[in-house]
Amino acid sequence: MKILAFAEQRDGKFKKVAFEIAYAARQLADQFGGECAALVIGKNIRGIAAELGGYGITKVYTSEDEKLGLYSSTAYARIIADAAQTLAADVVVLAASAMGKDLAPRVAAKLKAGVASDCIAVKKNGDSILATRPVYAGKAVIDLKIRSPKMVLTLRPNVFTPGGVNGGIASIEDFPAKLSDSDFASRVTGVSVTKAGRPDLTEADIIVSGGRGLGGPENFKMIEECADVLGAAVGASRAVVDAGWRSHEDQVGQTGKTVSPSLYVAVAISGAIQHLAGMSSSKFIVAINKDKDAPIFQVADYGIVGDAFEIMPELTAQMKKTLGKE
Repeated sequence: MKILAFAEQRDGKFKKVAFEIAYAARQLADQFGGECAALVIGKNIRGIAAELGGYGITKVYTSEDEKLGLYSSTAYARIIADAAQTLAADVVVLAASAMGKDLAPRVAAKLKAGVASDCIAVKKNGDSILATRPVYAGKAVIDLKIRSPKMVLTLRPNVFTPGGVNGGIASIEDFPAKLSDSDFASRVTGVSVTKAGRPDLTEADIIVSGGRGLGGPENFKMIEECADVLGAAVGASRAVVDAGWRSHEDQVGQTGKTVSPSLYVAVAISGAIQHLAGMSSSKFIVAINKDKDAPIFQVADYGIVGDAFEIMPELTAQMKKTLGKE
């Protein structure tokens, strides 16, 4: 079994999910006694490739080109598929991130491969792979087996915790991108960074989310204050985004982003099934809502029934004291 892991990077720095994918791919390859390599695409990325050696990758292929500095779904998919074919990879592993979700079906189509998306577990099953993924908006999980000779897997971020490999060294080899103008039919022309200082929502270890019960966008200030104390990302329910209080990039849920942080704090969020679909795999869930019958309490590990406007300022103050950030 040969496995190819696609390691995402931005501006010459690996995303957190790149290390998760590298480690998970290595672990899967070891179950088969097989080979595992990683592919990095971009501009000026050879210098960071060796970092993957610390997560079990012994061979890294880099595909560099000035045109690849900004993401192109068509060009990236072409390179990944070409690399998989050249290396005779049986499995291509990507993150279930925005980029991974965009690339996976394109790569699968080129390889005529079956896809298991948003996996929360993968393991050896005979001579194939058994993938576990949530279904029915997170209310159940299924095990599935891909029957095609080639397979594409996307793994949910924050689920496959990477472990370090002491002294892990990766050799680096160029994989020339054989691209034409037609491969750049779809491309990013520019990137606008709207905010800084907080973790990316899909990669955050802690998320504090607010719902419609906050009453208005001005009240998200207490959500942001709490998030800043915890070093957390800020999320929002669909109702909040639809009302224009927060941008869509903050939305957690079935039509927003799927997250799996260690801690998810849901403030004034009722817990509609669409929202639960995006955060129910969080390791610990704390819910704050004045309605004791709110559905969010059915999935919460800890629940506080009360007025968020009274609880959040006090909670933030206590966190500052505990963490020494007063």
